[in-house]
Amino acid sequence: PAKANVRSLAMYIHPEVSPSCLLLMGITDPAPGSMWNTMPPHLHERRMEAYCYFDMGDDDRVMHFMGRPDQTRHLVIANGDMVLSPAWSIHMGAGTGPYAFVWGMTGENQAYTDFTPVPVSSLR
Repeated sequence: PAKANVRSLAMYIHPEVSPSCLLLMGITDPAPGSMWNTMPPHLHERRMEAYCYFDMGDDDRVMHFMGRPDQTRHLVIANGDMVLSPAWSIHMGAGTGPYAFVWGMTGENQAYTDFTPVPVSSLR
């Protein structure tokens, strides 16, 4: 709660749940009062990731941050919007209200924990 990053993570396509050749898929649902969907931001250098945001109010938005850690950009996301995030891009997002997102990853491996954290202090 101190970092506003309490969330539930449901994995539907994952080697320990329902194996596939290259795909991982799940849903992330931030808890009430939490706004960040992942903290710290990180890179999946061997996989790309796609997101579809849902359960958002008409006036709410998610600021989805992406890009190289030293050259970040943001997208303003509404309900039903999708984002494709290349392997070289960080990802993190913060919402103005409740939201959830379906995520899918594919690439060289399926090791969900194969990521590189990026300290917030290094973002530009």
